[in-house]
Amino acid sequence: MTAIPVPAERHRQEVSTLSDAELVPLARMGDEPAIRAIIQRHNRRLFRTARAIIRNDAEAEDVVQAAYIKAFSNLAAFRGDAQFSTWLTRIALNEALARVRRQKNTTGLEEIDMQTRWGGDVLQFPSSLSATDPETELARSQARHLLENAVDELPDDFRAIFVLRDVEGMGTDEAASYLGIRPETAKTRLHRARKLMRQSIENQLSGAFSALFPFDGARCAFMADRVIAALRHKTP
Repeated sequence: MTAIPVPAERHRQEVSTLSDAELVPLARMGDEPAIRAIIQRHNRRLFRTARAIIRNDAEAEDVVQAAYIKAFSNLAAFRGDAQFSTWLTRIALNEALARVRRQKNTTGLEEIDMQTRWGGDVLQFPSSLSATDPETELARSQARHLLENAVDELPDDFRAIFVLRDVEGMGTDEAASYLGIRPETAKTRLHRARKLMRQSIENQLSGAFSALFPFDGARCAFMADRVIAALRHKTP
């Protein structure tokens, strides 16, 4: 990877308005504003993906950082056959799964018994809570924590498809592709995950999946700082 220069002045064009296709060539040249824009644009999806596998905020952040470093160190391998966001997410998912495999006390995704019998209809949760006053904001925060706990209690493979579909908003085919499973299997796991969620939190809250596992503000910016610092150290 080309050495990353310390920019002497801001870009004349605001890089945050550029598409991924426009940012990637700049990032290949070691352009820090482009790298930061990519990181801040994709932080939430990568964090949620890693968090769905790892179930620990700090470890999920480590996975995201490792994924970014691997991606930016191997941008030449990105041929553009898939969307850049897809390529990044696959790297983060693989990093998370590799970490799980190294933790002997964690059950692998494909080792979960899929023969457990659950009935009931799929529960469709609202995507957000309207927040117009402090009381509503407090309710949103409490609901988010309850939901995160309920998500963490799901079996690994159920949790992964649930986060990708209902939290991150991916389509079934896309989520199935990330997880390396058939769309039909993804639908079955999602159905069962929703059933378990319903059993856990029904009648307690109305749902706020769009606010789950936030990764923004200073936390988002700090990830960019950490990745760039690591890349500078890595580059001879």
